[in-house]
Amino acid sequence: MKPLADWSLHDRRKITGVFTDIDDTLTTRGVITPDALQALTALRAAGLQVIAATGRHIGWCERLTQSDAAQGMEPLPIDALLAENGALALVSEDSNQIALQCRPNKRKQLSRIYQQSDTERTTNQTRMQQAAQRVLREVPQARLAQDLGGRETDIAFDYNEHHRLTPWQVQQVLAILVDEGMHTSVSSIHIHGCYGDFNKWQGACWLVQRLYGCELAKELERWVFVGDSGNDQPMFMHFKHSVGVANIRHCAAGLTHLPHYITTAERGAGFAEVARAILQAHSTA
Repeated sequence: MKPLADWSLHDRRKITGVFTDIDDTLTTRGVITPDALQALTALRAAGLQVIAATGRHIGWCERLTQSDAAQGMEPLPIDALLAENGALALVSEDSNQIALQCRPNKRKQLSRIYQQSDTERTTNQTRMQQAAQRVLREVPQARLAQDLGGRETDIAFDYNEHHRLTPWQVQQVLAILVDEGMHTSVSSIHIHGCYGDFNKWQGACWLVQRLYGCELAKELERWVFVGDSGNDQPMFMHFKHSVGVANIRHCAAGLTHLPHYITTAERGAGFAEVARAILQAHSTA
């Protein structure tokens, strides 16, 4: 991983779209920090497309796109949101160009779009619950993630958010999920299993085609991905421009695919560092 300062001005000037992880990339101790929020706002104000991609469940993601006057919360200033490692997304109901903007009463209603049919999801949900029960029986220390609000296309176990598992216990959970025929990934906080070959890269390609009618793989000169953990590896592997926030060092030894660049700051401050680098290049173009 090269220092972010090595990312050439020439390459940064070409960037018109940003994909970003959420947990421990935009967040610090579970909260999206003011500097990360301001960075998202500045990127969109400069005309860049911003899409978040997370392993978090769709109910949690929907809350990020809604206003909450009682808590002083505005919708996250992004153009789209991939949930559950890319298996589904939040989009505008009546437009191919999503507009999740921080303008009360002017945002279009959002709806969910899926890669799987209703029948597939119903069948898979039954199978996933059976797999989850097997994990809980065979690894008594395991705990399901606290998914208040609904997880639809995968199951997740908490190993590093509210509950801790040892590396060996994480491997036990993964082995059972694989034995059940599931595809697996590990984020900075959760172990994921799903029926369907979903990951953030596959989901990103699907969503860009769905929204913009483009093949992401042919447009990588103008996109950057920012992330920090194991389930970001498909993005690190494919993106020509990829950046890890500095806390990726904590898990780098266990990753097969690393980002090309790394920030000096961790988490939300690291994402803000990436945004400044892009915006600086655009301002001097």
